[in-house]
Amino acid sequence: MKKIKVEDALGMTLCHDVTEMRDGFKGPAFRRGHVITEADIPKLLDIGKKTVFIWEENAGELHEEDCARRLAALNTIPDTHYIGPSEGKMMLIADTRGMFRVDTVLLKEINSIGDITITSLPDHYPVEPGMKMASMRIVPLVTKEEQIIRAEELCCGRKLFDLRPYQTKKAGIIITGSEVYSGRIKDKFEPVMRAKLAAYPSEIVGVTICDDDLSMIVDAAKTHLKNGADFLVFTGGMSVDPDDLTPTAIRALGAEIITHGVPAQPGNMTLVAYLGDIPVLGVPGAAISLPATMFDVLLPQIFTGDKLEKTDLIRLGDGGLCQFCSQCHFPNCTFGRY
Repeated sequence: MKKIKVEDALGMTLCHDVTEMRDGFKGPAFRRGHVITEADIPKLLDIGKKTVFIWEENAGELHEEDCARRLAALNTIPDTHYIGPSEGKMMLIADTRGMFRVDTVLLKEINSIGDITITSLPDHYPVEPGMKMASMRIVPLVTKEEQIIRAEELCCGRKLFDLRPYQTKKAGIIITGSEVYSGRIKDKFEPVMRAKLAAYPSEIVGVTICDDDLSMIVDAAKTHLKNGADFLVFTGGMSVDPDDLTPTAIRALGAEIITHGVPAQPGNMTLVAYLGDIPVLGVPGAAISLPATMFDVLLPQIFTGDKLEKTDLIRLGDGGLCQFCSQCHFPNCTFGRY
């Protein structure tokens, strides 16, 4: 690529888009591959272009659009597509609902190469069809091909991005508490749980209100499992008081508790367990009154079928503090990034 004065570029071919900004518009005034004519010179000067770049063959360099295409090909993902290149960028778009995943270590390695810049949504981010998930480009108009080759080598056998579609889950809900079971107070958990699960491909096989009785709670869970539940939600009794039986009932059911308590608020006392491959969540009372808690953070991964691990939950500490905004914007906020 070589730089030439606009007046000397008659009949030459642009090797880059020339961007124009005016009256709120930003876009290409001239496209890559355009052959410069006499009439183009005043317009180029009017938009502040005194020089343009002309392609030089066999220089060991790649144009930004060719780089973007090769970066986009680093790994192909089902249920997504790319748009572009436009202004040197390729954009990754979701075609289905699901959870976006990022190999953050690999992304850092690629962005450390030199001219390459790949940016994306955060890891563990819930997406809807049509959402932009990632963008690939280089900073200059051209770069040495060796940089793109290095990125391709780093991605060999590794997956930079992924989109995990939501799977259908059959949920059994067990609501605990003597005050609710006896009718002294009206249950508020069921409508909240139904509303939150309705945002995912779910079926509720049953809702059972239990007294603070270990056998009753365990039997209710077993009944839901017998009826086809492959996801159990327990509400109430999640504190550390001696008479809060829910964690004990989950252990008695045979589930392995991954954690009881997470470094995040609200939902600090959330319990995560697995009965074989069946996820079990213990949901503390904050879910009743607050628009977003740890229950909302964890649901997307539950519905992808990916097991939550202790290391995932530990990472919640960085970004696990809700700001309790007057208007909740979750998940478009800092809360629950892990």
